[in-house]
Amino acid sequence: AAAGERINSELFTLTYGALVRHLLLDLESPEEVNKQLDKMGHNIGIRLVDDFLAKTNTRRCRNFSEATKTIAETGFKMFLGVTARVSPVDDKECKIVFNENPLTDFVELPEKLQQLRYCNLLCGVIRGALEQISMKVEVDIARDPLKGD
Repeated sequence: AAAGERINSELFTLTYGALVRHLLLDLESPEEVNKQLDKMGHNIGIRLVDDFLAKTNTRRCRNFSEATKTIAETGFKMFLGVTARVSPVDDKECKIVFNENPLTDFVELPEKLQQLRYCNLLCGVIRGALEQISMKVEVDIARDPLKGD
């Protein structure tokens, strides 16, 4: 990666950390922060679909499997600078696995914040992007390296 890309990635990571910290200070509980991060991510995901389609010549996804593969392999690379892989569970469920997650660089969760889903913004982004193309989904974090998973 070019030096400028690395600086931008680190700036994004630190800015995201500051956002999460601010939400923790403003809201009552980690559970409320989780809801807010998901809501923010959802709004971002809705907007990213239009940007993604304008910048790529991606054809319309025919099904859930194609849509999640496009998000994991192309969308995350384009907007977050990382790739992920999709592990299908069945026609209606899959797991998106990140090889690396820049949002968690420089982050350690204290014991009192074990209920915090630090990367819940990504769940909202995936949900918003898929809803924008008429796929209603539930998105959750199955394993979290910040919690030792």
